[in-house]
Order: sequence, then C-alpha cells, then structure tokens
Amino acid sequence: MPELNFSLFSTLFFVVDLTIRVGLSFRVIMRKKQHGVTLAWLVVILLFPFVGVLLYLLFGENRISERRARRMQHSVHYYQHWLQSLQDRAPVAWQDLGAECLPLHNLAMHNTGLPAMSGNQLTLLKNSDLFMNSLLGDIEQSRSTCHLQFYIWQEGGMVDEVISAIGRAADRGVTCRILLDAIGSREFLSSTTAEMLREKGVRIREALPAGLIKALFARVDIRNHRKIAVIDGQTAYTGSQNMADPRHFKPEAGVGQWVDVMIKIRGPVVESLAGTFINDWYLESDSSKVPFKVGPSDVDTIRRLADVHTLEAEGHAAVQLVPSGPGFTAEAIHSLLLTTIYAARKELILTTPYFVPDDALLAALKSASLRGVEVTLIIPARNDSKLADYASRARFGELMKAGIHIKLFFGGLLHSKTITIDGDFALFGSVNFDMRSFWLNFETTLVIYDRQSCALLRELQQEYILLSRDLDKEDYQNRSTLQQFKENAVLLMGPLL
Repeated sequence: MPELNFSLFSTLFFVVDLTIRVGLSFRVIMRKKQHGVTLAWLVVILLFPFVGVLLYLLFGENRISERRARRMQHSVHYYQHWLQSLQDRAPVAWQDLGAECLPLHNLAMHNTGLPAMSGNQLTLLKNSDLFMNSLLGDIEQSRSTCHLQFYIWQEGGMVDEVISAIGRAADRGVTCRILLDAIGSREFLSSTTAEMLREKGVRIREALPAGLIKALFARVDIRNHRKIAVIDGQTAYTGSQNMADPRHFKPEAGVGQWVDVMIKIRGPVVESLAGTFINDWYLESDSSKVPFKVGPSDVDTIRRLADVHTLEAEGHAAVQLVPSGPGFTAEAIHSLLLTTIYAARKELILTTPYFVPDDALLAALKSASLRGVEVTLIIPARNDSKLADYASRARFGELMKAGIHIKLFFGGLLHSKTITIDGDFALFGSVNFDMRSFWLNFETTLVIYDRQSCALLRELQQEYILLSRDLDKEDYQNRSTLQQFKENAVLLMGPLL
C-alpha cells in the first residue's frame, strides 16, 4: 500500500510539473517577445523543474502593480496635455544639421511625445568632483525647489556635503524632493540621515517599493535607474553618475573607482527633465490626492507646485529628452539605438560598463563596421558584474572579425554611457547596453543634435581611449576551453541579464 501511494504521488508530481511547464511554455511563446528572450526563458522553464517556473513568475513578465498602473492612468491626461504644450516651444533648424538628425528626432518623438528643443547651454562635467561641486553650488543658491532623483544614494565623501547643503536649503524654505530607487538606495532610505532630512521638511520617496509580498503582484526587479537633478526649475543635470562618491563606492569590488560623466543644462529642455521628474514623483504618490485632470487650471497648478517652467534660450544646442521604461515608452530606447547605429556613415564610438546586446543590435554594429564605419567599443577592463563580463566576452570574437575595435579601459570601472555618431549627434545618459536598460529599467537619454557638444563628448571618449588597451586578439583566441564554456553558457542567459 505505501508503495502504491508513493507511485501515485510520483505520477501526480510528474503530471502536475509537466502540465505547468508545457502551459507556461505556451504562454511564453504566445507573448511573442524577442526570440532570444523567448528561447532563454524556455530553457529555464524546461530544464529546471518548479524552480524555472518560479523564476519566470517572478521575473519573466514586466508586471507593474495594479496600484501603480492606476496612478499611471491618473497621470496620463496631465502628461499628454503637457507634451502637447511643448510641440512648438523651441523649434530646431533641422536644415543646419546632418540629414540623419530629423528622422531620428521623428522616431523619438513618436515613441515619447517629447520634441527636441533648441537654445540649450550644455556643460560637460567629466568627473564626479566637477559634478558634485557644481551641484553643491546650485543647491546653495537655490530659492524655490531642489529635485533630486537617483538610482543609488550612498553616504560618504562629497555626498555628505550634498546632504548638508540640502538640509540648509530646507531650513531656508526651499522645497526639497528626493526620489530614490527602493532597491538601489535601500540602505540610505532607512538611515538616520534620511530621517534627519525628513525632520527638516525634505520630502523623500522611494521609487518602485519592493519586498516579498510585492513580488507576488509585481516584478520587483523593474527599477528606476534615472539620474536627474533639477534646481529651481532652471538648471538640470543628468548622465551616469549616482549620488555616490567614487572614493567611497564599492571599494570591495576591486575594479578601481567608478568613472562617470554628467551634463549640466540650462535652457528650454530643462522643462522636459523637470516634467519627467515630477511625473515620476507623482507616480509614487497617493493618486487620490493628486488632481490629475485635463483642465488648464489643473495643469497650471501642477506646473506651479512642481516648478516646471517655460524657459528662454541660453545657448545654441538642440537637445531631445528620451525617457524610457515599462509602460508608456517600453521600446523607445531600443528602437532609438538601432536607428542610431544604422544612421552612422563614418564613425561610431560607444562607451558602456555592461555590453550585452541582443541579436538585432549586434547585427547593427557588425553591419556598420562592414560597410566602412569606424566602430569603437570602450568597456571596462575589469567589471563588477561577472555575468555581464562573461556575456560580453562571448561576443568579442565576432565583433573583432567584423572589424570593430574593442578598447579595454584600465582607469577604473568606466560607467559612462555615451555614443557619438559622425560628429553630428550623440546619445548620452543612464542607459547601459544591455537588456535590463532596454526593457526593464526606467532610464533617461539625451539626444544631442549639436556638433560643438558632440566634439566635446568625443574628446572625452578619446581621453578614455588613452587609458585603454586594445583587446589582445591572440590572448582572446587562446583562452581556455573552460573559459569559453563559461562565457557561452552565460550568453544563453544574456537576454535575461
């Protein structure tokens, strides 16, 4: 009798497991995701009983909580009304720019609704100290609002000076809002320093709260990866820098100091950054208390409270903000990158800390090189993510075969995310060259349609190259079979990294 029960249990277990895996595989196939993503999830589900199913239910679909979805629905009316108001705010003289710029703008405009705006003054801040000192000065001079949004906020070094400056701003009546990712800034959000700032009246919110219970209702690894600071609605910063002093950030990783770059902006496009920040802020609010309506008076009220202004020209650069992430603009950055690479005619230089492209982007890069474009990829020689490093190296052979130059940066962990194309335009922001940034994270990218600004950004890329060495082709080809196996095995999971 016990043997019969055991046999019945084993059969039942097998039938249930098979039914779940076949049913979930059918669901994965019917969702029509990129074939690399689909195949990777099928491997996970079919090879790992129950565990693969659990992993897919937790991380396989871009599930946003019902509460956040309702907030997005509440905000969409205001957001769309605001986007319409930007259309003719600061028109760009496209005839003075490269022929590829207007089509790229039209694509980004279609995906996000945000137009390019001319008349901006851009200041390239090549390292953390330049950024922190500039931001400190602006916070000390602030009169109405300080809006700060970061993925990681870690105390120590110059960050402590920023915290003190924010406290002083709050003391003199400046409205300070800080929006931080719930996972990336978990330690700071629960710290005594954060509580001290709250007691001073600084409003601190966590973006995309995560936890075991929340994992049942939403995908917890969808993160807000944006880096935005807007002071008095007049001056903005964005780029790759978290609110962390590289002298104190992850020293245990053994990769050297993180190397980042930010841009300081004054001019009409600051309104786009200010509006994106406040939209993210209200998405983390109690939507019942936020008057998201379409009436002009409601829009004006939100703009006034949020310090979102119409700004006069202060320079000559045309800039377009492309916010991306699950929800409104899920495919914005991926399609923009593809179009950018195919638009290149002479030169394409790319810097990224994590290089895990999908098949479409990989084909685009190889195609660019094979048609005569000088393609240069600059990545860290040492990476804090072993999985990303293995997946990257698995692709190096075919990249070099296509004629792409791979530069390994030895000056620290190169965290800058930049692309310059033919000296005509550039992409700059928080987006890594991996699936997480393309499909899961909320990111910020500036498309810069200005040759002078592109020249300065290209100069910075050349500085990175001086601190880099070419990937040794012979060493790469002679790496061990075990090393190749690890790289190729991780590459199978590349679409999920």
